Amino acid sequence: MSAGLARTLTEQRLRKWDCFHLIGDAVQIVAELVANAAEATPRRQIRFQLSRDIHGIVIAVWDASPNLPKPKPIIELALEDLDLTEELYDANGGWGLPIVQALSTSCGYTRDPNGGKWIWARLNPVVRAIY
Repeated sequence: MSAGLARTLTEQRLRKWDCFHLIGDAVQIVAELVANAAEATPRRQIRFQLSRDIHGIVIAVWDASPNLPKPKPIIELALEDLDLTEELYDANGGWGLPIVQALSTSCGYTRDPNGGKWIWARLNPVVRAIY
């Protein structure tokens, strides 16, 4: 499953469900979860599921790795905190799970009894008024 295909499927399904207001957050969550799964299990199968129930929208991504997710602690980060040298440029990543935590109503993981794990995020479709 490519991240681009998963994002497209997510956007189309949310449009069908009249959840237009969730598309931006959902697409970002999908991108982060699929990227993490691809990094955890390069060139291996990844499963993607988008569903809804009475509590909201659930985005779930499965990978075969037994390693559980470890989000970075959330800190205030400024541009000058990043090391943009060529040898350490890729070390500035790892913020996907904190992004998922910030955008979702709830998130977590579930071990799959057949191996691997499902990482999931729930979005509440109710629009909240800001006062």
